Amino acid sequence: MRTVRTIAELRRALAPARDARLRVGLVPTMGALHDGHLSLLGAARAECDLLVMSVFVNPLQFGPSEDLAAYPRDEARDAALAQEAGVDLLFTPAAEEIYPPGFATSVVVRGVSERLEGEQRPGHFEGVATVVAKLLNIVAPEVAYFGQKDAQQAIVIKRLVADLDMPVRIEVCPTVREHDGLAQSSRNAYLSAEERARATSISRALERAAQLIARGERDSRTAVAAARGELAAHDLEPEYLEIVDPDTLVPVKRVERPVLVALAARVGRARLIDNVIATPSTNGVEPS
Repeated sequence: MRTVRTIAELRRALAPARDARLRVGLVPTMGALHDGHLSLLGAARAECDLLVMSVFVNPLQFGPSEDLAAYPRDEARDAALAQEAGVDLLFTPAAEEIYPPGFATSVVVRGVSERLEGEQRPGHFEGVATVVAKLLNIVAPEVAYFGQKDAQQAIVIKRLVADLDMPVRIEVCPTVREHDGLAQSSRNAYLSAEERARATSISRALERAAQLIARGERDSRTAVAAARGELAAHDLEPEYLEIVDPDTLVPVKRVERPVLVALAARVGRARLIDNVIATPSTNGVEPS
């Protein structure tokens, strides 16, 4: 594995692959790798001839009071895991490399970026869309890999790629969970043992809503109320808990087709997000 820190160096390193018409895959990360990231790397390694992983804690997607300074960083550990996973090129730029003096351009994806996380974190998806657009332009991969845990992010990036006619396929890989259901996240490192136990109610709340829908419940308010009850039993109040269309993120009142159940909640100093796709039953029979 080769580690590169500048855009020019990365492009030079990619040139032979371009000449040989190899399939290039990209896994963008902010480091602090966990099994969720490793699952993306595994999917990319299986499909691609050359695998690029970026590690960049993007300052543009953090608000003024968010955890940019405290965000976990361990470049040596990330590099070791990346090499073990078969990464060919590890791109670890400084902020000044991505946003040099005079940088004045941002990418805004309207609509799908304005709900859920967008309401809670103004400017977050502008930062995400800007850095992803840059990484896709820098690497020019055939495929880029993202996780379902960040479902709204994946939806925003798919819209970005479609609207700007970028020749890249966005592959969304399943959420990787701990044995107790908690979604893998770099921010899980913030949790104490007691908070870690309470945080498992997030996945249980989502599953509760999904089970009701699978068993025939069509009123999204009923499913949301059941999920809120699961959270309340563990003294958690969601920042949002909604049932929405999985493509547009428009709220769904009556569930007639698969929906996204999305949730964000604070547990101690950790802000955790999670989601599931809930599929309604057919004629009262749970889907297999």
